[in-house]
Amino acid sequence: MDKDQLRSLLEQVRSGAVEVEQALERLRHMPFETLGYATIDHHRAIRTGLPEVIFGKGKTVEQTAGIAARLLERAANVLITRTTREAYDAVRANCPEAEYFPLSGALRVWRDRSPRGKGKLLVVSAGTTDLPVAEEAVVTAEIMGNEVAQVHDVGVAGIHRLLGNYEKLAEARVIVVCAGMEGALPSVVGGMVSCPVIAVPTSVGYGASFHGLAALLGMLNSCASNVSVVNIDNGFGGGYVASLINRL
Repeated sequence: MDKDQLRSLLEQVRSGAVEVEQALERLRHMPFETLGYATIDHHRAIRTGLPEVIFGKGKTVEQTAGIAARLLERAANVLITRTTREAYDAVRANCPEAEYFPLSGALRVWRDRSPRGKGKLLVVSAGTTDLPVAEEAVVTAEIMGNEVAQVHDVGVAGIHRLLGNYEKLAEARVIVVCAGMEGALPSVVGGMVSCPVIAVPTSVGYGASFHGLAALLGMLNSCASNVSVVNIDNGFGGGYVASLINRL
């Protein structure tokens, strides 16, 4: 239950459309609910404006589907990251509108599509192999209520490809840039725009890339002052922070 849903419930109680006992039943599991294997934070959307997100990696199919089912009893939208097609099948059995994105392993139920962002959010990837991380950022930003544009395969090895998308860069209110190898792309983008740039290092690269560490260190040492960095392969974190910025 988010702020809008809680406000609506309280207004229904005030008008007499919902009995007090009915309202208490709907609020019974706030602020959290214990399932034994998980403690679900139903209060998070009220505190932060964004509902709890399920990290699917390491969870069983039954655990993922169980948590999703309980969240969906009280929330319009649910996002699951790094999950499997088997978990998707289990969630979809009770929620046919569930969507699965096999490239990133993201799963979402997107019922409430109300716009909450103040402008366009752009996700940029350096290479095609960065697409799984970029897709996670896109899915996250969209379910958080943003209008999301995308530009892919515009790394610094062919900088003219990026320059050819200058209009999209200039229109964005916040940009997420996903890049592996030496991680140079966020610095270039940051030097071209006046908005915040969220850099997401990916684990793409040869041996000396150290599974994304080289890109991470390169981004942390960016000479572009508007670049901030999240963890390696954390497309979710990039999309989430960008969404918060776009709501301000």
